[in-house]
Amino acid sequence: MEIFLSVLVLLALIAASNIINRFVPFIPVPLIQVGLGILVAAFPSGLHISLNPELFFVLFIAPLLFNDGKRTPRDELWKLRAPILLLALGLVFATVIVAGYTIHWMIPSIPLPAAFALAAILSPTDVVAVSALSSRVNMPKGIMRLLEGEGLMNDASGLVAFKFAIAATVTGAFSIAEASFSFVLIAAGGLLTGFILSFFIIRFRYFLRRLGMDDVTMHIILQILTPFVIYLAAEEIGVSGILAVVAGGVTHAIEQDRMEANLAKLQIASSNTWNIILFILNGLVFVLLGLQIPDVSSVIFQDEAFNNMQVISYILIITLCLMVLRFLWVWLFWAGNWSVTKKQNVKKPKLRASMLMTFSGVRGAVTLAGAFSIPFTLADGSPFPERHLIIFLAAGVILCTLILASVLLPLLSEKKDKQIDVDLDTKIQHAKRKLLRSAIKTLKEGMNEDNREVSLALINDYRIKLRNIQREPYQFGMRKQERKIRLHGIKAEQMKLQQLIDEEKLDKEEAYELQERFHELEMLYSNSFKIRFSKVKFLRLLQWLQLWQPNQRISSGILENEDSYKQIRKKTAEAAVDSIKHHMTDENQQTCHQVIGFYNQVIFRCEHGPSFFQQKDRSFDRKKKELNFQAVQTIRNEIQTLYENGEVNRDIAHHLREYINDMEAVLLTNT
Repeated sequence: MEIFLSVLVLLALIAASNIINRFVPFIPVPLIQVGLGILVAAFPSGLHISLNPELFFVLFIAPLLFNDGKRTPRDELWKLRAPILLLALGLVFATVIVAGYTIHWMIPSIPLPAAFALAAILSPTDVVAVSALSSRVNMPKGIMRLLEGEGLMNDASGLVAFKFAIAATVTGAFSIAEASFSFVLIAAGGLLTGFILSFFIIRFRYFLRRLGMDDVTMHIILQILTPFVIYLAAEEIGVSGILAVVAGGVTHAIEQDRMEANLAKLQIASSNTWNIILFILNGLVFVLLGLQIPDVSSVIFQDEAFNNMQVISYILIITLCLMVLRFLWVWLFWAGNWSVTKKQNVKKPKLRASMLMTFSGVRGAVTLAGAFSIPFTLADGSPFPERHLIIFLAAGVILCTLILASVLLPLLSEKKDKQIDVDLDTKIQHAKRKLLRSAIKTLKEGMNEDNREVSLALINDYRIKLRNIQREPYQFGMRKQERKIRLHGIKAEQMKLQQLIDEEKLDKEEAYELQERFHELEMLYSNSFKIRFSKVKFLRLLQWLQLWQPNQRISSGILENEDSYKQIRKKTAEAAVDSIKHHMTDENQQTCHQVIGFYNQVIFRCEHGPSFFQQKDRSFDRKKKELNFQAVQTIRNEIQTLYENGEVNRDIAHHLREYINDMEAVLLTNT
């Protein structure tokens, strides 16, 4: 029960961090999650979870790096192979030497091999943290690809250097030749293992499909198990599990492009599943990081052997050393054009680009997990020198690099809206075009043989919307006026429905679902917040609004008599017309007539029945509306992404949410 409650608390903290980020988007989600973790663990009765390094690597690092390997463009990584290797190998070993000697000189109580171990575990950058921070920064594409490639590779080099430094501390013996040979063997073996295992797993899945076993759920489970199998197998044979899962991710991406292009259903389901898994894992990494900091800090702060201010100064000096070394490395080698061949064309950096690369070197979960894996004793049974201090310094540097990146990267990055001085209407039009294009892109990606005709029709509808936006200026006042009038109509329908119940012309239980649907429409027209509908509720609402069409009935069984339903729907629509006429003024007359025209169509259909619509393909219409609903959800997500990335401000995001609410309301009410 205790484990279950701990998991619930962790998930609640992840949810809370994203809610907080909605209101303070200038603070990155990882930093909020670390802060919440510190807050929860700071109390004596708070949540305290011990970090098991082996479990942490297999449970978090393996699937996260596997996914990064799948999603990172392979051709771009190959073009940047020289600078990636210079960062992932050269900078790591330079950090071990320079930072190691600096730490030993500053803190003599830490032996030189142990100082090398601390420097080694501080050398890898956290690709998860970099990706999370870059989502709110206008990071140049080339720099972002370089950081992703570095993050995929330097974990292995840093951990291998850490392993040999720890071995030298524990045993007192070290051989540079043996270490170099072991590094090549471990790295090459990891890459080869990941490729071979991925190849056989992909062939196994392909074999299952040839046998007719196309169950999407089963194939998704196999995908989820893949990074864990690859990592555990690689570690078992003594090679790098981290490089193995990266190679496995790249191999799966290649095979997916070649073999699964026609399995749109599997791709969509797999993408949605992995998005949920990665969302949770990313959040847990930083929450767990925050949970460890109070316990680590308390050991040092309560030890009279340490001066608290002096220890904090150690953290600041080590962080400064890492940043200066990274800046010099980037500047010198980038100024040397980075490349080992003339074919590679990497532009020399300006000072701002070098600074972006420097402060993007965020340390994270790999560093802390590695620090916790330091043994408690040496080979002779004596305690490992300054183990608690080393862990505290590692945690402090992680926190410092996170804060520095959060504060300085937005300041150093180019402003997305600079030299654009346009009015609100133009900005909203531009944002709406981006939203509609994202919906079109989603529809194209999800197109397959089964839904091709429906998708093309819906794509055409969105292109018409796009052209209309480009032709006409945005009239926020008119839309706001229309929502207000439609809200009057919905409320009038609700009152009429209640009157029919009171007059016992309609049973209260039968009317419950109708009342619920009216309430949902009322929320859409009156609330700018995101309203979500489940697929079942959405389809029921469509059925409720379209009962006059042939061969359709409400799935829940209410109002079995369609003629009776039509009469009730007609009466509520007539009540809405009367209410709108009552609220009509000279200012809103045109808009009132538009909404009355909609209700007149509803009355007309209820009076004349299905004969006017028999030529309409009911199945096609249902599929189109279901697909349209999914596209609307994509647009909702895109609005939040634009807001978090700083492409739109809070006011524009508010207008866009009202725009999508209008679109969804029309989708739900338009027959």
